[in-house]
Amino acid sequence: MQVAFTVNGRPATVDAPPHTFLVHAIREHLHLTGTHVGCDTAQCGACTIHMNGRAVKSCNILVAQAAGAEITTIEGVAQPDGTMHPMQAAFKECHGLQCGFCTPGMVMSAIDLCTHHPKSSESEIRELLDGNLCRCTGYQNIVKAVQMGGEAMASGSPVKTTATV
Repeated sequence: MQVAFTVNGRPATVDAPPHTFLVHAIREHLHLTGTHVGCDTAQCGACTIHMNGRAVKSCNILVAQAAGAEITTIEGVAQPDGTMHPMQAAFKECHGLQCGFCTPGMVMSAIDLCTHHPKSSESEIRELLDGNLCRCTGYQNIVKAVQMGGEAMASGSPVKTTATV
């Protein structure tokens, strides 16, 4: 079956069997491999993307359900010139990653969190990220990154870096 939608601002059509999950269509048909496959049961959040402006777990959505949708993957959040999204920059600055496997889904969830729940407290961030699992970090730096990224998103200013060259 052919399904048309918009991915990262560009029209896309996928020809896939109706039982194909959106995560597999994104990775295997569109070759956007930043969206990771973790559990295939919507438990870990590694496959999180934005569909019609909301974070969703793409391993739990059939490609047919995405017909006509606006989809953003991790590849689509940076500026066209390569400037990182404030949340990506905050994850880098706060070292909110270790192995990086959960990072694309975590960043997508964090962007959604800060868009729909600005100025969340540390405990609210932890609660709202509950559906995204990280096996490496212990979450402390992830929470710091979400706070920093959220502040930058709200103010429209870049993430302040502490690195010196």
